[in-house]
Amino acid sequence: MATQKLYAGAKLRETRQRLGLTQKAFAEKLGVSLPYLNQMENNHRPVSAAVLLALAGEFGLDVTELSTGDAERLVSDMREALADPVFADAAPPLADLRLAASNAPALARAFLELHRAYRQTHERLASLDEALGREDAATIASPWEEVRDFFHYCDNYIDAVDRAAERFAAPDGDRLDPEGRARDVLAVKGVDLQFSNDPTLRKFDKINGILTISANASPATRRFQILHQVALMTQNDLLEATLDLARFQSDTARGIAKIGLANYFAGAALLPYRAFLEAARETRHDLERLADRFGASIEQVAHRLSTLQRPGAKGIPFFFVRVDQAGTITKRHSATRLQFARFGGACPLWNVHQAFETPTRFLRQLAETPDGVRYLCLARDVSKPGGAFRAPVRRYAIGLGCEVSHARDLVYADDLDLTKAAAFEPIGISCRICERKDCHQRSVPPLERRLDVNPDRRGLLPYGIA
Repeated sequence: MATQKLYAGAKLRETRQRLGLTQKAFAEKLGVSLPYLNQMENNHRPVSAAVLLALAGEFGLDVTELSTGDAERLVSDMREALADPVFADAAPPLADLRLAASNAPALARAFLELHRAYRQTHERLASLDEALGREDAATIASPWEEVRDFFHYCDNYIDAVDRAAERFAAPDGDRLDPEGRARDVLAVKGVDLQFSNDPTLRKFDKINGILTISANASPATRRFQILHQVALMTQNDLLEATLDLARFQSDTARGIAKIGLANYFAGAALLPYRAFLEAARETRHDLERLADRFGASIEQVAHRLSTLQRPGAKGIPFFFVRVDQAGTITKRHSATRLQFARFGGACPLWNVHQAFETPTRFLRQLAETPDGVRYLCLARDVSKPGGAFRAPVRRYAIGLGCEVSHARDLVYADDLDLTKAAAFEPIGISCRICERKDCHQRSVPPLERRLDVNPDRRGLLPYGIA
């Protein structure tokens, strides 16, 4: 198999600028000529093996950072944005998108921001009754989407918060007792921890110093909510500093992001990085064993596996997604080449949609995306009872997966034939950016393909794809 060449000009240039070096000084330290470095930084040449060794030896750089998924994320997001009918006659070819993502990532992100603003303005104009009287309605991006993109492009890994959570959970470096530590913090601060049948998951009365947690929630959820409140009490300066760096456009987005960062701390304290990574490798990523060992839920464990991207100590690159019964993606992250649709649902051929039909069971799927990359996909329902007969049940399904090159490190691959091409089901990302011609579940035509409409012939679709 041919080795894939690494073009990482933007990352290489960013590394040089972070070190405060001129191109000439950087080239000398890497042992290459100035023109050669210039060509690599502009993606006219791939990064050579000698340069990778020099980066690691001279600067102690984790060279895996050069091949992070930012470019793939940007390409996927731009393709989806360009599927908008407004670009019907002007969509650039895929090669141009890859060049933009690699050579001008800031410009690519600016384009995505512009399209997001356009899309929101269009939606608000379609609902004038909601937009009337709000002068900023068409100019401020959706806070929820802005925060989601913040975590998306941070690779869903916030190093400072993650390390702080790890120190909190195991201050001695060995014994893990995050819940015990959290209860000790509450006691020191004079906060009374109570449990109630109130449907509200967590409620903190600052005046009287009472933290109330729902007794109807699962033990894992109760631990998580206690740790969330402790994060707000003990890590406020760190969270605020992280928010300052993010530069959100509105106070609402900043507030949502602070909740997200507190959630991140809670998850990272419940499942501390090094201990969890070691346990994941030991159990071969058995989600049930990991959940039992750390007192966490299946969803918490699956989500945490997708965040193990610490430089120098990375876990397997996983994708993680949560969908509701309508197929809408409510959580998404991918450290793999597979990137999810920003808007709407996921491919209906993906096994995550079948998980609702088989409660409490893990579904396995060998899948292949249109770019030829093959994955091992897991899916499971994670329904959340309300705690009473008439209380609503929240129903979700989660998907977790990795490229098949890592599948042997997962217990779920033990009896699967990973060498048989026919075992891999064809899936896509979104119909508008999926180029498969013969998909029986296609809902809309693909981008960049001419349609052949023949009223005298009907196949799987009411049109042919050139």
